Amino acid sequence: MNDASKPYFVQALDALKKGDRRAGARLLARQLHEGNTSARNLPSVAQLAEHIGEVALAIEARRLAIQPGVVDSLLAYWAALAMHGRPAEALAEIERQGSEVGDLPVVLHFRGNLATQLGRLEEAQALFRRAVAKAPAMQASWFSLAMIKTFAAGDADLSAMERLHAQPGGPPEARATLCYALGKAMEDLGDADRAFAFYAEGAALRRPQRPFDAARYLGAAQSAVADFTAQNLARLSPSGMAKQRSLFVTGLPRSGTTLTEQIILGHSSIADGAEVGLFQAALIPLLGSGLSAALDYQRRSEASDPWGDIGRDYASLIDGRFRATGAIVDKTLGQSLMTGLQLHALPEARIAWLRRSPEDVALSCFRTYFSMGLNWTDSLTDIADYMRADDLLFEHWRALFGERILAVPYEELVAAPAEWSERLQRHFGLPLESGAESTATEARAVSTASVAQVRQPISTARIGRSADFERHLRPFRERYYR
Repeated sequence: MNDASKPYFVQALDALKKGDRRAGARLLARQLHEGNTSARNLPSVAQLAEHIGEVALAIEARRLAIQPGVVDSLLAYWAALAMHGRPAEALAEIERQGSEVGDLPVVLHFRGNLATQLGRLEEAQALFRRAVAKAPAMQASWFSLAMIKTFAAGDADLSAMERLHAQPGGPPEARATLCYALGKAMEDLGDADRAFAFYAEGAALRRPQRPFDAARYLGAAQSAVADFTAQNLARLSPSGMAKQRSLFVTGLPRSGTTLTEQIILGHSSIADGAEVGLFQAALIPLLGSGLSAALDYQRRSEASDPWGDIGRDYASLIDGRFRATGAIVDKTLGQSLMTGLQLHALPEARIAWLRRSPEDVALSCFRTYFSMGLNWTDSLTDIADYMRADDLLFEHWRALFGERILAVPYEELVAAPAEWSERLQRHFGLPLESGAESTATEARAVSTASVAQVRQPISTARIGRSADFERHLRPFRERYYR
């Protein structure tokens, strides 16, 4: 079968196997407008479009995949809107459905999550309560409710969750969410031992479903450090990428990246920000992320400016994701292995890299239920291994790129937010404005695990939180500090 006789979706897969992301995107667009758009095929189109960073195509595929009377297809479309920065649109779409759909427990839960993202926490609580009133065993709604309320002694919600936890069986992932909710409740009540026991139970339920290969990740980090030296980066042709929109904020999860993003967003010239993961999509033409893949890409590229092409592809994907004009904050985490290529392809880019007490980060990662990825957070020893590798990468990139990477200590940031707001503005070349940090808690869509904390005033209260769990963190300390 020649290429022209294959479905456009299959042609897109073939193009991506060769590293041609742009052709893959064009072929997916043709699949949507000229090819088979049955409900069976469209979810695959949406998933591939998301993988290559084509937000508009992914949303359109989910919209076309809606089947009358099939709530799951509606939820997939609304989730695509929310995931790609359009939660208000998702809510409006739900409201158009009427109460027959809008009052289903699964839809009430989704509406509660959208309200949480938008900072409407009282509304969110009411929606989660309506969900569990209709479906008392809906563990995900109990979890979401627990994350945005503070428990007190004799709390009826806690009693309901404990009764549900006492019932045996159920899918491990759903049961894990309930464990994390109970852990949060015990922390609110000041019972660190019971809190940790619930967190550990939840993590143990998740680990078999999503194992983490610590040795492989450490090996990848060591290879990046060994390969991406100043001499080897000089073997890559310069990038002709002109000034781009993105201000990069990175660091370990739970290290203060969302707060830093919020502070930067307080500046009048910054339009928006999110954790988007689009630079990885721009690197698809490399067919890898190491030095050898970079050199192979450069050799086979017919472009006069191959690294500028990578940078421009990333910028185009950013334009497709953010409809507002102006500078944006790209707060994508987990890109430490790609930092060398990121700063090479985007020669004017700068990074604010958050650093925080290792034990505070370790505890916060372990106690947080991450709905996607981050499988290394299910074990204290895996957390230690991942953090050691990340430390290695941080020190390497900072030594290599100097002032293009600003280390931001979380403890100093929360103690002197005005001072650090100014330093961040200087680092990113923004005109100095005072008071940007005062808008850090203003309502905007936040979909990270920090969604509740970021609504609170900037405070030093969370510094040293790990002290309450000191004895429980021994496996982390023994592995991390060895």
